[in-house]
Amino acid sequence: MRASILYGNEDLRYEECETPKVEPGTVLIRIEITGICGSDIPRVLQNGAHFYPIILGHEFSGVIEEVGENVSDLEVGDHVVGIPLMPCFECEDCKKGNYSLCKHYDFVGSRRNGSYAEYIVLPKENVYKIDKSIPFEQAAMFEPATVALHAIRLLDFNPGKTVAVLGSGTIGLFMIQIAKSLGASRIVAFSRSEKKLNLAKRVGADESYSTLEDNFIDAAKKFNGNKGFDYVFETAGSTETMKYAFELVGNKGKVCLVGTPTKNLEFTPKLWENLNRKEFILTGSWMSYSAPYPGSEWKDIEQLFATGKVKYYPEMVHKVFDLEDAKDAFQMYKEGTVKGKILLKCHKSK
Repeated sequence: MRASILYGNEDLRYEECETPKVEPGTVLIRIEITGICGSDIPRVLQNGAHFYPIILGHEFSGVIEEVGENVSDLEVGDHVVGIPLMPCFECEDCKKGNYSLCKHYDFVGSRRNGSYAEYIVLPKENVYKIDKSIPFEQAAMFEPATVALHAIRLLDFNPGKTVAVLGSGTIGLFMIQIAKSLGASRIVAFSRSEKKLNLAKRVGADESYSTLEDNFIDAAKKFNGNKGFDYVFETAGSTETMKYAFELVGNKGKVCLVGTPTKNLEFTPKLWENLNRKEFILTGSWMSYSAPYPGSEWKDIEQLFATGKVKYYPEMVHKVFDLEDAKDAFQMYKEGTVKGKILLKCHKSK
């Protein structure tokens, strides 16, 4: 098969490699579409990979081409998405159903080869069957949609409350739609990109603000009745937006940090004092899993997609590259010109 293999920092090579073999309890998937996750960017551009060489990628959709022994609930021809986390199921956290917190986990595209390839073999437990009516492009965004839902549930979300979403990338846009479907009374989106702000309003935000504008926090609070927000979700992984969350949240509100920062984060005493004076709840969110594995997040996102309460908008995608041009895609990230999700087409049209 062909794959885009990372040999070192910024050293992606599209080349021939051995197609993985099916073993008992596993299936071979022909990968149709894979997405570039924000976590892949530092792996390629900032020496962030665990080892070299490695095939990155964990957001993907495809078709089962071969089924190993002892697999009864999946068939050749099924349309599927990958479940990238492989917990040990034996540690204390796993036994409590907190699979995302497993200390001995494996992970597709990070600690083992992933989906920047024509084929992948996965254990049956890491394969989620989807309806064939779901386009492969939308299905490749299944995993980030579950991340958004998991974060919302961590804050014990209640309808009729106000929501601020910092960052209008894939996870942020799904978060807006999910919060709206759950009965949020008012949703405000924040981003540096005018294009993303416009899309945020199209998918369900009541208002949007550019973080590049002066006094945008005051303007957002004024829109919200001159008070802070009940729920604040930070999805960009930016040190600045994490600070903004402390200012936007209201008294007794809740803040969830979803994005992963790559730089040191420093607060002034005055800014950090918000945590004391507002008595808000602060938590992080890591991946998207619950018991029974992989969790209700996956079944519920499938249902939200099926009912149209959560939608895939083509405008969410900045560009689609052929897999062989993955290096060009990451060059765009290096130049800072990406304004949405980049997808990789792993098989050219027949």
